Amino acid sequence: MSDATRLSVFKTYKLYVGGKFPRSESGRVYEVSDSKGNWLANAPQSSRKDARDAVVAARKAFGGWSGATAYNRGQVLYRVAEMLEGRKEQFVREVAEAEGLSKAKAAAVVDAAIDRWVWYAGWTDKIAQVVGGANPVAGPYFNLSSPEPTGVVAVLAPQDSSFLGLVSVLAPVIATGNTAVVVASAKAPLPALSLGEVLATSDVPGGVVNILSGATAELGAPLAAHQDVNAIDLAGADAELAKELEIAAADNLKRVLRPQPVDYTATPGTDRLTALLETKTVWHPTGALGASGSSY
Repeated sequence: MSDATRLSVFKTYKLYVGGKFPRSESGRVYEVSDSKGNWLANAPQSSRKDARDAVVAARKAFGGWSGATAYNRGQVLYRVAEMLEGRKEQFVREVAEAEGLSKAKAAAVVDAAIDRWVWYAGWTDKIAQVVGGANPVAGPYFNLSSPEPTGVVAVLAPQDSSFLGLVSVLAPVIATGNTAVVVASAKAPLPALSLGEVLATSDVPGGVVNILSGATAELGAPLAAHQDVNAIDLAGADAELAKELEIAAADNLKRVLRPQPVDYTATPGTDRLTALLETKTVWHPTGALGASGSSY
């Protein structure tokens, strides 16, 4: 058969929930177009039920992921970077179409996203030394503070940075031992849905990251109000929606990361890492102090 008569195989984009690739339980899809209005694909339009299923999967995965060593989590995040490097051409094409970029600019964005995974992989076993440690106290005690993950984190991914912005808000969530439910950019969800395929083959346990596509407001509302979600990042919400979701999140005292202007091309700090950590402080007696002040 000649190339002229061959029909291309169109990709069916699916959600990524609990390590599997379901369609939306609602059966709905919506058209995704490029920057010029040309049709690219039909993406699943997730429902409230899909959001609840994703939270269940994230909670189920939390114990194993948070209990893994920080060094092991770093290895897994680095593996994501390795797999992305091997599929770079696909992501360059998808980012170029999604954001209306030239191939060269899209390649720079994908390179930066891969490097971002490496950046956060390096922080997994170092952040505890930055935000934890031994505290000086007046008395014969050890006083030690150590960071712990907050839990299940809902992430509304940035709308205009479909891949680099997505990675910049997702990677710090899982680097510190949290699990994530991500709502992809509504207008450009395809790079996020393809990322799910990479995560599935990158040693990331099923349920650690769950990726939904659809209307941000429709999915953000049940996630903000969900009693088993511990924090929510509103990066992809506009001011009006962010206010509504912040009010809903107050019902179970979720941590809320408010939307703010971010240059995702700049080197990130540790703010998103520390924002999703709790601090556990332990007191322990040192033993009887001798005349010299020694405890042993």
